[in-house]
Amino acid sequence: MNYKSLLINALLIFFFCFAEAKPPELTPHLTHKKSEEIFKSHVTHKEISSDIAKRALQNFVDELDPTKTYFLAEEVSPWEHPSEELLHSVIAHYKKESFTPFEEIYKKMIEAIDRRERLEQKISTLPLPTDAKASDFKELEWASSEQELEDRLLKIRALQLDTAKQLECESQDQFLQRLSKRRLSREQEILQNGNDKEQNKQMLAYFLKSFCGALDNHTVYFTPTEANQFMIQVQQRLFGIGAQLRDDLNGFTLVRLLEGGPALRDGKLKAGDKIIAVNHEPVVGMDIIEAVDLIRGPKETTVALTILRESGEGENKKSEKFDTEVVRDEIVLKETRFESEAIPYGEGVIAHIRLFSFYQDPNDSSASDIKNAIEEMKKEHKLYGVILDLRGNAGGLLPQAVAVTGLFIKKGVVVSIKDSSGAIQHLRNFDGTLTWDGPLVVLTNKASASAAEIVAQTLHDYGRAILVGDPSSWGKGSYQTFTLEAGNMNKVNPQGEYKVTRGLYYTVSGKSPQLTGTKVDIEIPGGLSKLEIGESYAKFPLENDEIAPNFTDTLSDIHPFHRGKMMRLYKKDRQEKMDLYGSYLGILKKNSEMRIAHNSNYQNFLKEIHKEEFDADGIELYGQNDLQLEETFAIMKDLILLEKEHPRYEEPLKAAVGG
Repeated sequence: MNYKSLLINALLIFFFCFAEAKPPELTPHLTHKKSEEIFKSHVTHKEISSDIAKRALQNFVDELDPTKTYFLAEEVSPWEHPSEELLHSVIAHYKKESFTPFEEIYKKMIEAIDRRERLEQKISTLPLPTDAKASDFKELEWASSEQELEDRLLKIRALQLDTAKQLECESQDQFLQRLSKRRLSREQEILQNGNDKEQNKQMLAYFLKSFCGALDNHTVYFTPTEANQFMIQVQQRLFGIGAQLRDDLNGFTLVRLLEGGPALRDGKLKAGDKIIAVNHEPVVGMDIIEAVDLIRGPKETTVALTILRESGEGENKKSEKFDTEVVRDEIVLKETRFESEAIPYGEGVIAHIRLFSFYQDPNDSSASDIKNAIEEMKKEHKLYGVILDLRGNAGGLLPQAVAVTGLFIKKGVVVSIKDSSGAIQHLRNFDGTLTWDGPLVVLTNKASASAAEIVAQTLHDYGRAILVGDPSSWGKGSYQTFTLEAGNMNKVNPQGEYKVTRGLYYTVSGKSPQLTGTKVDIEIPGGLSKLEIGESYAKFPLENDEIAPNFTDTLSDIHPFHRGKMMRLYKKDRQEKMDLYGSYLGILKKNSEMRIAHNSNYQNFLKEIHKEEFDADGIELYGQNDLQLEETFAIMKDLILLEKEHPRYEEPLKAAVGG
């Protein structure tokens, strides 16, 4: 995903996720109480400090004005660069259950809203610039003067009107009216009709958001409405067309059509299409939550979509607009969850297993699906090797990460968890039955995170797999808990809910993927390789650390009463640390580099991903080819050939083997 363009587009259309006008039922006492609960649970930060106070101030300003279209630089400077005196004041007030410093910022925002209204009226009569472009809003700084703010608003208006030209004449006015309505609605969230009591509640909600973000980027406060939306996401079940949308300046882009969904089955839509109207109502400029609500609906009902499709480049670039209808269906947002294919090779096949998340429900699980797929291939074909594709896998259930790893290793530690007290618990695979003990390659990219990183790193730690793909994965080595349980959707706390980082993950080597990600043995550049994404680019990430390796596993975290029984389970078939592929890596890497260097399609792809305007959405495919997967397949073929011709543990190989 092109995260920079996401930010730019969000700026231009004023996308805010504030779906409720009524603020949470917060008081200073309840806000302080909730903050202390979060401190108690957090893995690292246990009390307010100057550092946390500074971060909270900076976050508070960003929460109020994320688009930098209200405040001026001189106004925010005292909060973005707070003095020691101000930080001490924030801490002292907090301990007294007072949030006066944040109230003062909030009042400044109310004044900034008045100024913004005045500027909006002024620019409505001014000529618009003809040279406005989205790149003007990259790495945006605070406006240094009212004139600079005015110029910024004029450029935004120009870009918005350019988008409006894509619509029918009667829709253009609707579009502009909606933009104005969204801005005013957002401002009203802050103003609360001048009601001091309601304003204070809203201010406290902003504080909790800012405070949570100051601890780390995965600790989050949710208003009641946001909590409900989050749970829908977690449960991953709804009725709609089965597509992931991105909020863009000129409509809602179809980022991905979900496997098994009506949009993909219909065959009329494709990734990159833009929805500009739903049931003939223009959605350009609409809040994404509103647009999604229009698209969703009862099963087997029809939704009409107006699509804008662009093709070609430069002078050959053209746009096509058409209407289509899609019959809604139940969508289980499994991100496809699991795919498998048998790729012909020699007298048999190589298994390609694509896992999008680590899941479990009454009917199936990620581990059982992979196991069944491999067993089926072994029955029907001669299986030479397995490619475990974890690209884009953002994690999921930790027990399933253990179970998936256990398909490829014997008994042993898979992952260790260190909680907020510093206590360490080891999660183990006790099933000594191997589903596959042959050549194994794990493919990851920068979007592989959390449980996916654990599986990749642990298989590598034991010497069981070769890692290939982007230079490193996302770098999320922490886990979170949410105060609202899945079965309590109707019991959302009117004060809001929160998700807090409770602990850190470590693999059997004692390494954590936190911040650094999992490093590959052989780099295969992909669409995300050059993007500045991942945990290291988060605003306030947790630091990386390590614990002692645990290959021998003395079961020290188990109560002595149970330790003897569990040790007997370990008596045989314990997974040893191996070096199955070390002697091959030099040759495999050299061959891969040569193939990529001499592949004109791949070289064109590399030029594409280095372009400043490159959009990585769906870039796994370049033309019709998944170049990363193709090269992974070539590496696997080399590995199989090397293992056939050179038994393991021989002298290091001297010459390259052709791919």
